[in-house]
Amino acid sequence: MNPSAKSVNVLIVDDNPLVRELMAQALDPVCRVIIASDGADALLKAVDAPPDLIITDFKMPGLDGRQLYDRLRHREATRNTPFIFVASHGDIEEKLRPLVAAEDFLTKPFFVADLVRVAKKFVDRLHLEKLQQRASRPGVIQGRLEEMSVTELMQSLEMGQKSCRLALRRGNQSCELYFSGGQCKDARLGKLEGDTAVYEAVNWTDGEFEIDFSAVSDRTTTTRSTTGLLMEAMRLMDEANSSRVQS
Repeated sequence: MNPSAKSVNVLIVDDNPLVRELMAQALDPVCRVIIASDGADALLKAVDAPPDLIITDFKMPGLDGRQLYDRLRHREATRNTPFIFVASHGDIEEKLRPLVAAEDFLTKPFFVADLVRVAKKFVDRLHLEKLQQRASRPGVIQGRLEEMSVTELMQSLEMGQKSCRLALRRGNQSCELYFSGGQCKDARLGKLEGDTAVYEAVNWTDGEFEIDFSAVSDRTTTTRSTTGLLMEAMRLMDEANSSRVQS
């Protein structure tokens, strides 16, 4: 389990106990899970202790997901709480997307892996924001790669459209990745630079990281988007693992 997982509180709202339990079990390794059996229960819990993220079913008896969203948007403490709605494709396109500023939508029926993938993007971003609030120096975040991996850090910076320097240290090795609007534009790791430096850094599973939001680079050494770099890094890792298995 990621040691940072329990720093982010996620409220799961669903009137179906089987679905609710399935979602809670799937997300437990990723965050601190709070469950609510319906919209009214969720409203009370969110007012009492505002969560960092709410994942709610749309159709529920009594107070439904859309009404829960409206009620919480009118309260100062929960005005900006991100929402992920779980609903049918028709409800998403006709009743939700045009009317609510939700962070994301999960179409029913869904796979548990899809739920974790969607939720984890926001959990990682929220954890990064919490680290920033606790930073000892303004504009600088520090942590360990055991808490947030290089992939998670890059995805969070891309999602937040951040401009910064992500510095990595592992033993006597160091790496610098420069971002502009969430896109990794420049990377340096020893004699490596550009895409190759990113591919090597993504393999680091331990060490320290520092994000400096005041640092910039005027160089462009990478040739892909942040997502493109990560996808190619994953492909190369899979290829290397496959070669080791075959040998």
